[in-house]
Amino acid sequence: MEDTKENKEVKIESVSVDAPVEEVKEEKQTEIIEQLNAKIAELNDKYLRIAAELENTRRRSALDVESVSRNRAMGVAGKILPVMDAVQSALKHSPTDEGIKSMERALQNAFAQIGITKIESVGEKLNPQFHNAIQMVDKPNEKIETNTIVEEMQTGYMFGDTVLRTAMVVVSK
Repeated sequence: MEDTKENKEVKIESVSVDAPVEEVKEEKQTEIIEQLNAKIAELNDKYLRIAAELENTRRRSALDVESVSRNRAMGVAGKILPVMDAVQSALKHSPTDEGIKSMERALQNAFAQIGITKIESVGEKLNPQFHNAIQMVDKPNEKIETNTIVEEMQTGYMFGDTVLRTAMVVVSK
């Protein structure tokens, strides 16, 4: 193998006759050191910026994956809610049917594992974020305050901290 050597031009600056050679060499060395330190600082800054950009890209990617996963799970959960409604409706008509009770328990367990929770309604104050008032009735008794939910027409559900469906409720006047 043949070693190739690069020829580099060396610029020789004019040197005053009065200045000693050692002093000129020290000044030149100091200048070179300052230039190298500036280059090191520049490269270090570039490195830090690229490292920060890479970390931000990783973080954004992780958030995107989490968001897609969450949206997919919410879509599936939204498709299962009518099944739970049908089971609850069947249970109202046949409250002693063990098969329907078993289906309701299975769905509730599946909801709990997925992270779907029921929005509590009856006896609670009306909260438009969680409840959709479809009817107002006179207070059944004096103990119940105004804007208190007295009946739930359709159960509402949440997925984590996101409302999947608001509860349809009847509220006291």
